Amino acid sequence: MINEVFMPALSSTMTEGKIVSWVKSPGDKVEKGETVVVVESDKADMDVESFYEGYLATIVVPAGEVAAVGMAIALIVETEAEIEQVQQQAANPPQPAVAAPAPIVSAPSNGQQPIAAPALAAPSGRTIVSPRARKLAKDLKVDLAGLQGSGPHGRIVAEDVEAAAGKGQPPVAAPVAPVAAIAPPLKPVPAPKAAPAPAVAVSPGSVVPFTTLQGAVARNMAATIGVPTYRVGYTITTENLDRLYKQIKSKGVTMTTLLAKAVAVTLQKHPIVNANYAESGIRHPAAINIAVAVAMEDGGLITPVLQNAAQVDIYSLSRTWKDLVERARAKQLQPDEYTSGTFTLSNLGMFGVDRFDAILPPNQGSILAIGASRSQMVATDDGLMGIKRQMQVNITCDHRIIYGAHAAAFLQDLAKLIETDPQSLTL
Repeated sequence: MINEVFMPALSSTMTEGKIVSWVKSPGDKVEKGETVVVVESDKADMDVESFYEGYLATIVVPAGEVAAVGMAIALIVETEAEIEQVQQQAANPPQPAVAAPAPIVSAPSNGQQPIAAPALAAPSGRTIVSPRARKLAKDLKVDLAGLQGSGPHGRIVAEDVEAAAGKGQPPVAAPVAPVAAIAPPLKPVPAPKAAPAPAVAVSPGSVVPFTTLQGAVARNMAATIGVPTYRVGYTITTENLDRLYKQIKSKGVTMTTLLAKAVAVTLQKHPIVNANYAESGIRHPAAINIAVAVAMEDGGLITPVLQNAAQVDIYSLSRTWKDLVERARAKQLQPDEYTSGTFTLSNLGMFGVDRFDAILPPNQGSILAIGASRSQMVATDDGLMGIKRQMQVNITCDHRIIYGAHAAAFLQDLAKLIETDPQSLTL
């Protein structure tokens, strides 16, 4: 029996993954639930565990290469005797009667030809059967012996079993195996902290390929081009917030978590600003989860999520944020720790930026761009001139569900909280 290890979908936006390293080598014994490979998704490095017990016969996609989600990246066999046969066939793949395009494993940017996955057949007449097809065959009482598979490498898939049982149309051979054939348990890679990678020398006129993270960011941003958005700006006086921050900074509280907490508390009064668009209407999330954009040292950005930010006290929120940032930069976040945001903050104030516009993330209705807090000459209530510290914020909203009055009311209440009652954020 041959079982395939597929490139898993580690997030809802992942279309391909890069093999960081193989934990197992060809010929190694593999236990069910044991880690066999480390895969880089669009946001994190994750362990992929085997659903099967046996021996790793051959690696189809080597470390450093990229494979599409659902593609076979290795083969596991039941007995040691099958290892050599599979390896021989991988080295000398049989020529098909009708040529068909091989699935592309990677597309190097150095001018070389793309590397294609070798066509692998089962040794000694054994048949490669997907787990779903095997279960379906048992339920429908279909004999798998002699059944011709239409999946990659002649693999028998569920459609082949249904066709044999007369319950479906004969399937068309597909170059990519179904993703559902494997759903490995995932966990962050327990990698030690490492020093920042040295900057890569860039030659003038060259094209530097995207990292996996940069490619994911680019696709996500392009996906929002068709959304009708608008922007509303507001000036907020921060003197009381700055005073509070100085008082509690020594307890580990950051300005980021103070702002996230203020936004979350204000969203409780304006649930429409926390909502997002769905084809059937307005989707109101069950929680207020504040995502905060964080720049990565090797390029791109990630948005760790402070979940249920309105309910968590500011000190616990700050400890959580510190942990999220450390693990984000080590690429050890779980998918729900960067994909569950309902509202996003993007803060460039630490760079001295006074104002900017932010691009709406996919599957969210709003994002708030926060500039630096600066001393400004302003007119006071008594008609005189005075100095006050102020910051500019700009909110970008999906106009399909959030209207200008909604955004303006939200910013007005946010300003009122920060200006007059920031102390309530510590309660």
